Amino acid sequence: MVSIGAETDPNRQPVIIAALRSPICRANGQLKQLRAPELLAPVLASLLESTGVEPAEVDDVIIGNAVGGGGNLARYAALQAGLPVTVPGLTVDRQCGSGLDAIALASRLVAAGGDPLFLAGGVESISTAPARATRDHDGGLEFYSRATFVPPEFGDPDMGVAAENVAGSFGVTRERQDEYALRSHRRAAEAAAAGKFSGEIVPVTSNGTLVVTDDGPRPSLRPALMARFPAAFVPGGTVTAANSCFDADAASAVVVTSLARARSMGATDGLEVLGNDTAGVDPELLGIGAAHAAERLLLRHGVAADSVDLIEFNEAFASQTIACLEYLGLDPARANREGGALALGHAYGASGAVLVTRLLAQARSRYRETGSAALGLAMISIAGGMGTASLLRYSRL
Repeated sequence: MVSIGAETDPNRQPVIIAALRSPICRANGQLKQLRAPELLAPVLASLLESTGVEPAEVDDVIIGNAVGGGGNLARYAALQAGLPVTVPGLTVDRQCGSGLDAIALASRLVAAGGDPLFLAGGVESISTAPARATRDHDGGLEFYSRATFVPPEFGDPDMGVAAENVAGSFGVTRERQDEYALRSHRRAAEAAAAGKFSGEIVPVTSNGTLVVTDDGPRPSLRPALMARFPAAFVPGGTVTAANSCFDADAASAVVVTSLARARSMGATDGLEVLGNDTAGVDPELLGIGAAHAAERLLLRHGVAADSVDLIEFNEAFASQTIACLEYLGLDPARANREGGALALGHAYGASGAVLVTRLLAQARSRYRETGSAALGLAMISIAGGMGTASLLRYSRL
């Protein structure tokens, strides 16, 4: 549990002054030709261009990734984006929480002092993820589709099975899951039609085609269609393909620096990072991890959950989203007001950074429309029984 920054010391108060992302597209779809560094590099370059930061002024590039091939892709992408060889890179792996934890790490480094500036976020190219294998006793290769996250005696359920566990333990019905997922699609489709995503998306070229929009939201979905989907993971269960997210390819990143440095750069607004928390939970109920992290974080800051203005939760499954929000005493309809991963897709290591990018865009829109600042909460549950949450405050600098 970590509180960071000091409102009385602008040299150590972390603030996010820019946040961008690629389009979020279904795995093996429009972005399937791009490897993770190729997805990320245009986002990093656009962040530098939009903020006027000289590439050599970046202190480090901290990037989350879950299913890549190793080799420190943060460093690779930084060089591909045009940063000089003097700028290092660090790749973070906390599975689905990787992008949010990369931003949290950068924020903590700012709070430690020295007035640094970081590019931080996450990326995932599920389409090009390498095949993975372990060696058996005679040296042969045994391929696997996903890593194990905890010792077997703790239980290590597949994600869909874990979502069923949460649905059963917290009494989340099939009807409520379908209703929530349908609302996510409708909200995302309406937001896209209104141009709400256009200012945060960096177009990328894949196979000679310029990709400029997300491809997930389905405005044609109706309750009758949702009801036709069978249980996807457990016979007779409630979790279906329609109320679960789909795998996606995407990159998202932010500029994190101190409040004092942001002001000296001429930045006019941003998200002050008030604190971050990561909690562990029973791996059999891994989907509830975000709620426990958020609970501790809010308690430490003396913030009531219902006083948070903007909530971005990674909707891996409708069951866990509903369970986490209600655990915190929140109406699930308050979260993801412009849709979430059920409609947009889940790009693993990028998803936590997408939450922050969405919060900054919505906070700016809210301020333009009402003149009111906003308190924001980003939350994501993580394989292996964990969750990460960040508390952020939109401020005019």
